Amino acid sequence: MENEEIRKDKFESYVVVHNIAKRHNVGTLARSATAFGVAELILVGRRDFNAFGSHGSTSHLRFRHFHSLSLARSYLKERDCDICGVEITETAMAVNEHPFRKSTAFLLGNEGTGLSAKECEICDFFVYIPQYGGGTASLNVTVAASIVLHHYAVWAGFSERTREGNKFLVAEKPANQMRRKYCTDTAEAIAEERKLKKENAANGFFNESGKDEASSNLLDALFDS
Repeated sequence: MENEEIRKDKFESYVVVHNIAKRHNVGTLARSATAFGVAELILVGRRDFNAFGSHGSTSHLRFRHFHSLSLARSYLKERDCDICGVEITETAMAVNEHPFRKSTAFLLGNEGTGLSAKECEICDFFVYIPQYGGGTASLNVTVAASIVLHHYAVWAGFSERTREGNKFLVAEKPANQMRRKYCTDTAEAIAEERKLKKENAANGFFNESGKDEASSNLLDALFDS
C-alpha cells in the first residue's frame, strides 16, 4: 500500500511526437494522453498539428515544443524520466509485464516505418504490445499509444476519474488556457533548428516559413487567446 501511494505522488508520463506521418493522428493521441493522465505532449520538429479527433482534450493537456530529439531528451532527463520506445525490437519487453521504474516518456514510431535509428538512440528501453491474432503485423499508432499509456497508468497508480452516467466526468477547462510552450531560443537551439531545416528540406518536415497553410485547427489557433 505504501509503495502505491508513493507511485501516485511521484510518477508522471509523457508522450513524444516526432515523426508521425499522418498529422491528424496527433489529435487522437492527445485525446488518449488526456484520458490516461499524461503530463505533457512533447512536439519535436514542426510546431503544428491537426487537432481533429481530440474532442476538446487539447485544452486539458500541456504541450511543449523542441527543435530536435536531443533537446527533448535533455529536458526529459532533467526531470529524471526514462524514455521508452514503443517498438518490437530484440530487447523489447511486453508492456503487460509493466517493466517501468519511474516517470516515463513514450516515443512512438512512424506509422509505416516504426522508430528510426536516431529515435532508438535516445530510448532507455523498449516495450511491445503482445498480439494474439494472425491478421495484422502491427497496430495503428494511436491504438498502440492508448494501450501503452493505460498500462503505465495502472502501474503508476494514477487515480481513476469519477464516472457520471455512462461517461467519465470531464474536468472544467482551465480558466487561463495555456499558450504555446516552446523551448528557449538559445544560440544552441537556433543553430540546431537551422541544421535540421537544411537536413529535412527535401521531405518537407520543415518548410522555410515554419507553417503549413493546408492544415487546419493548428496548435497556434488552439493556444492563442
